[in-house]
Amino acid sequence: QVQLVESGGGLVQAGGSLRLSCAASGRTFSTYGMGWFRQAPGKERDFVATINWSGSSTYYADSVKGRFTISRDNAKNTVYLQMNSLKPEDTAVYYCAATPAFYGISRERYDYWGQGTQVTVSS
Repeated sequence: QVQLVESGGGLVQAGGSLRLSCAASGRTFSTYGMGWFRQAPGKERDFVATINWSGSSTYYADSVKGRFTISRDNAKNTVYLQMNSLKPEDTAVYYCAATPAFYGISRERYDYWGQGTQVTVSS
């Protein structure tokens, strides 16, 4: 099994930046597509960004396009989410996930999930 552990969440003011990290176990990390999802209180878990196994392809939700950047460092078994120009509506628990597919925007494609990290953006 694969274990994923998110870190880097916290409280930030609107317009600020934050970088989330997701550390993965095992030497097979580089074979997985990776994704970030978020879930606000009372809301469904929504897609944020995804990246393929090599890091050559990325895709973003319209709500974060131009503000967030997903990247990965396979040598460190880590995927990142750089979040800039944060808005109060970005407040949510952020989850990283791993898929054996190229990458994906659907929760159903992901086999492994981290525990989540809280991001709170104040106005």
